[in-house]
Amino acid sequence: MVQQTSTAMRLAIMNAVHDLAVIVARDEGYFRDEGLDIEFVAAPGMAQATTDSDILNKQVMFDRPLDTMFNDGGLDQYRMCEWGIVKRAVEAADCGLRSRNIVALGAAMSKFAIVVAPTSDFYEPEQLKDKPIALTPFNGSNFTTLKMMEGFLSREHLKTTQAGTMRDRLDAVKRGDVAAACVMEPWISVAQKQGFRILIETHSSRSEAASDDLDGPTLAAMFRAQARAVKKFHEDPTPYLHYLTEETGELLEPHELQTWRLLYAPPRPYTRERFEDTYNWMVSWDMVPAGATYENTVDNRAWDVP
Repeated sequence: MVQQTSTAMRLAIMNAVHDLAVIVARDEGYFRDEGLDIEFVAAPGMAQATTDSDILNKQVMFDRPLDTMFNDGGLDQYRMCEWGIVKRAVEAADCGLRSRNIVALGAAMSKFAIVVAPTSDFYEPEQLKDKPIALTPFNGSNFTTLKMMEGFLSREHLKTTQAGTMRDRLDAVKRGDVAAACVMEPWISVAQKQGFRILIETHSSRSEAASDDLDGPTLAAMFRAQARAVKKFHEDPTPYLHYLTEETGELLEPHELQTWRLLYAPPRPYTRERFEDTYNWMVSWDMVPAGATYENTVDNRAWDVP
């Protein structure tokens, strides 16, 4: 068991679908069982109906709220899509910002889907050739859209655009401002409820990033707590569904959430093969500078604990 310290570590909670393992571990006292003193810090996310979409008008990725909180020392640990964590871990040092490493492949395999309007003439991904798909630049919806669509369209015909939060994107599709949008749960369930057509969907893994201030035993304790939370959630997700549906601003009730899309697993080490495959794909899209290595980006210290 980790020795509890007098200073609380600060963990981010943003979009519920990504952070449910943390939320369940918090609610069930699993972090406390590990002797951890944790301050949970809320950050605005694109799944939250209350989020101001002007966040996305910031042209520099590191100027977004969660990034600025970490860079200013207000957070010690957070999770994002696998590609987003790679990008931030690689580029932070080059930008003179607080360093972070990838410390695990995270618990959440969040579901993303590309949807079109109920009356749309688009019925398959190929029909989105040269048509704008709404998403968040350099976040999960961005990378996952490219991964889903590049099997159907050549890169020069794969077009994306920024249209705000998940709710903003669905509204933009309804108005005809964009052809399609990439959304995640609970907004896939909202889209289905409102009659949107789903063209393609997939799971997208999270990764965990941490500052140098969190040592291996501390991270190991955090991930043990999340592993317990994953088991608890899959035994009965019902008590926790409100965290997702509340993000929709009453557009969805818990019983309307498509729970079969919610998939979680215990955090695990981030392997060299996984890093190289992900990083090289990102370099091929010119989304991250070349030259990073597994050694200077990944630190599986949670699994080096005796």
